[in-house]
Amino acid sequence: MARKTITVVWLIALALASFRLADAQQQKKVPRIGFLAGGDPNFSAFQVEGFRRGLRDLGYLEGESIQVEYRYAEGKQDRIPSLVTELIQLKVDVLLLVTLPAIRAAKQATKTIPIVIVTAQDPVATGIVDSLAHPGGNITGLTRLTRELSGKRLELLQELVPKISRVGVLWDVDDPGSAIAFKQYETAAHALKIQLQSMEVRGPDPDWDGAFETAAKGRANALINIRSSMLIRYPKRIADLAIKRRLPSMCEGSDYIEAGCLMSYTSDDTENFRRAAYYVDKILKGTKPADLPVEQPTKFEFVINLKTAKQIGLAVPQSVLYRADRVVK
Repeated sequence: MARKTITVVWLIALALASFRLADAQQQKKVPRIGFLAGGDPNFSAFQVEGFRRGLRDLGYLEGESIQVEYRYAEGKQDRIPSLVTELIQLKVDVLLLVTLPAIRAAKQATKTIPIVIVTAQDPVATGIVDSLAHPGGNITGLTRLTRELSGKRLELLQELVPKISRVGVLWDVDDPGSAIAFKQYETAAHALKIQLQSMEVRGPDPDWDGAFETAAKGRANALINIRSSMLIRYPKRIADLAIKRRLPSMCEGSDYIEAGCLMSYTSDDTENFRRAAYYVDKILKGTKPADLPVEQPTKFEFVINLKTAKQIGLAVPQSVLYRADRVVK
């Protein structure tokens, strides 16, 4: 009887060990994604939600069939290299990166971990990939065409404010992507015979009053806010200052509209991050990043905030309203 008892106990122990081993092996098979956003969790929420929606559409259950390690630079450029290193040390299967500094840091740090990008920049002009059709290396993803829409934003401002002659451009001088953006706005403004007034700020404590005073002295009669990981922390502050000075404002993201920006024109960012999940899925199933062309957006969104228009005493022409994809009242 004792021998039978020992045998049964041994078999139970062996079965438990087998279950634990199988469970451990299953755990090892769960892919891990490193997601590094430039803003904080609040202002990066639409990016995260878009990505999660894409994962769900593809059948992934976060925390079960896929693990995502989220990191947030919170607008602090100096944090980005260490956050990239942290994700690499976690041995993630794929990196999902948003800001140009993060992409450059990761490109320099690893040639083996696949990198999916969702970038506002031209990835070819900035040297991120060899070409859109054949990116090469370990990087692919999506370009949001944010920079290529610079001229369109100025045209919409010109249509809204026909007598516009000088536009203040608010930008972070410490952000390399913003420097590229400012130059592209200069090119577009020259073609439209609009003068630009540079409104330079830098973190960690931007001189808002100084920047807007510069715009006032330069007689700027409209404002463009270049999106950066630092400036996305202050959408309400920027919107309030523009309203106070009665400046029609154009922003590079519909999330700024809720804070009080007058208009935004951009590709659909939620859709961009949903599509990023498609790239992650392809790579996890064995496709090399070099074989996945960089995708350009096909869906764009023009949003107008009529509440802000009323606050600054601006009548929005019907011709502009008709073209809006969404109107906030």
